[in-house]
Amino acid sequence: MIRLTGVELRRLTARRITMIGVAGVVLITAFLLFVTWREARPLSEAEQRQSQVQFESSHKEWAEHHVENEAECRKGWDQNANPGAKMEEVCAYPEPKAEDYGKPQAKFAELIPNLLQGSSYFLLFAGFLIGASFVAAEFSSGAIGNWLTFEPRRMRVYGSKIAAAGLWFVPVAVVITGVVTLGTYLITAQLGSTAGTDWSDVIGTAVRVVVTTAMGAVLGSVVGLILRHTAAAIGVVMGYIVLVEAVFGSFLQSAQPWLLGKNFDAFVLHDTTYYLNNCKVQTNDGNYVCETIEKTLTFEHGAWYLGILTLVAVLLAGVIFQRRDVN
Repeated sequence: MIRLTGVELRRLTARRITMIGVAGVVLITAFLLFVTWREARPLSEAEQRQSQVQFESSHKEWAEHHVENEAECRKGWDQNANPGAKMEEVCAYPEPKAEDYGKPQAKFAELIPNLLQGSSYFLLFAGFLIGASFVAAEFSSGAIGNWLTFEPRRMRVYGSKIAAAGLWFVPVAVVITGVVTLGTYLITAQLGSTAGTDWSDVIGTAVRVVVTTAMGAVLGSVVGLILRHTAAAIGVVMGYIVLVEAVFGSFLQSAQPWLLGKNFDAFVLHDTTYYLNNCKVQTNDGNYVCETIEKTLTFEHGAWYLGILTLVAVLLAGVIFQRRDVN
């Protein structure tokens, strides 16, 4: 099994689409860091002066009229016209602050979770695409039949291919997450702030990105084996994203905890949030009022969801490969 996996790893490395996929990931990573650098740059002196002028003007306006504005708002308050709102919140005119004007300082602790999450998406896609092509190409070309004459024990062949797809992407994901983390740190250290960084959270997120990348490659290999065509595998994934995640998920909000995308985010980010609309008819005036409720999807839920999904997919593909004719 170890020798077979080593052979599959060398075959996967030698494929042209693998190198193209890795090159694409590197280019996207470089572009991501370039955009981060552009966004982290502070305002020019002229822009800073303009922001200061706007702040001083707004503060002067607030100092002269905020008491009068609050009094007029309270006097004209109509609860029926603002169902569910509180007068104290609507009629509050907070004092303008200088930090609210201009461009906020780039902070490493705030940027890195989103950047690692973005990296997890294109690493997942690359792993899935290359994994699906790696297995499906052998069925399209008929090479799998020749390979089984050399090693007729199908489960060993199947296991080596799945293992090779997952293992190959581990160092790739480690390098990419390391480059994103280090690059972002250097950018914010020069142009922003690195204070308040919890490195245990950063490293934990990076490790989870590596895990999801390997899982994506394994699932790609499984789907490629079942459908036997790379284009079909990509079509199934795109269909799921459009029909289930986008259309079905937007209409049936209560199903969000069972969508793949939400559980993926919950695992990578160690908890994520989603929103539900709670609508009801008020008993006092009969108005139909909706309020938005924030829910938390836990890391544990996402981990179990992805783990079970991957395990079931691997077992199902193994049964199919064991029983189905390869021709």
